[in-house]
Amino acid sequence: MVRAGARAKTYLDASEALLAEAEELLASGDLREASEKFWGAVVQAVKAVAEARGWEHYRHHHISRAISRLVAETGDVELSRLFSSAERLHANFYEGFMSELELRAHAEDARRLVGKLGALLAS
Repeated sequence: MVRAGARAKTYLDASEALLAEAEELLASGDLREASEKFWGAVVQAVKAVAEARGWEHYRHHHISRAISRLVAETGDVELSRLFSSAERLHANFYEGFMSELELRAHAEDARRLVGKLGALLAS
């Protein structure tokens, strides 16, 4: 069982705050900023789990590696697919290529991933 410490909780709280911001931005039609907030929520949730496990999480490749480690640990390959979807949100922030319909689908993946990561901390 992995118990989240204070730092992991700080990351998880940041993830939840970013999700709330993302939802507000999406509702207001600011798709690029919403994209980045959803991405940020995912990264903070990954950092929470990585922190709880004592894994590095300070660079983008550390975040990707943490997802790979979690897939190996849990056998849940959906974590990787959801993470890839969230990375697409990050790219959308810079390029603005997603329609609102596409963004909403990727945002659902980000929400799902954050939920799965939170559950890993709670278990």
